[in-house]
Amino acid sequence: MKKAYHLAQCSTCQRILEEINWQGDSQNIREEKITEHQIDEMANLSGSYESLFSRRAMKYKSMGLKDKSLSESDYKRLILDEDTFLKRPVFIVNDSIFIGNSKKTVEALKKRLDE
Repeated sequence: MKKAYHLAQCSTCQRILEEINWQGDSQNIREEKITEHQIDEMANLSGSYESLFSRRAMKYKSMGLKDKSLSESDYKRLILDEDTFLKRPVFIVNDSIFIGNSKKTVEALKKRLDE
């Protein structure tokens, strides 16, 4: 299975999709919301919901979340309620997951796709 979760209007997501010449399924999470099954699958591959959570989202500070202690269920609920809380893009390639846009993550994804 090859799947990408991204925002279509995010220039970083689009740049990465083009850079790696993505050939798998693609889901614009603004138009097609992430399902509970999908977020559970991502968390199973990554080890936690927190690893999928973006603290860079503007709402993180505006909602006062930086001052709260969040549980795994909080992270899950927040991501399902607000797409900007998903650290993007997320790529699933068979049994591997690649989260975010760091150079290291993109290089690991490229390597996995070349296997």
